[in-house]
Amino acid sequence: SRSFMAFLIDAYYEEEVNGELRSVLKFHPRLAPIKAAIFPLVNKDGMPEIARKIETDLRKSFRVFYDDKGAVGRRYRRQDEAGTPYCITVDTQTLEDQTVTVRERDTMVQERVGIDKLSFYLNQKLASFE
Repeated sequence: SRSFMAFLIDAYYEEEVNGELRSVLKFHPRLAPIKAAIFPLVNKDGMPEIARKIETDLRKSFRVFYDDKGAVGRRYRRQDEAGTPYCITVDTQTLEDQTVTVRERDTMVQERVGIDKLSFYLNQKLASFE
């Protein structure tokens, strides 16, 4: 329908980042179909297992997506294009201190969040957009 097309066109955004075109669907976070994507930085060293556990835990409250294909930068771009507001990356620091990197779609700002606080963190972030 026309209103849905208008919604998509309004959400579509392009910008150049480091010489590459970045396409983003800037859906309002509460309207985004997928709230968060979970990535292991690499497919070894126990990172995929931790990422899958996070996926299972978050799936109880949110629609999430797991991706372990390709470079992490490409995974971020795919989720930007899909309109996913948050990406969660399990990396080497996760193995040391049980924190993950959470990247925000619109600003690309990254911060460390404890695995045990992820659900609360996402709830707070999504609630702040009401």
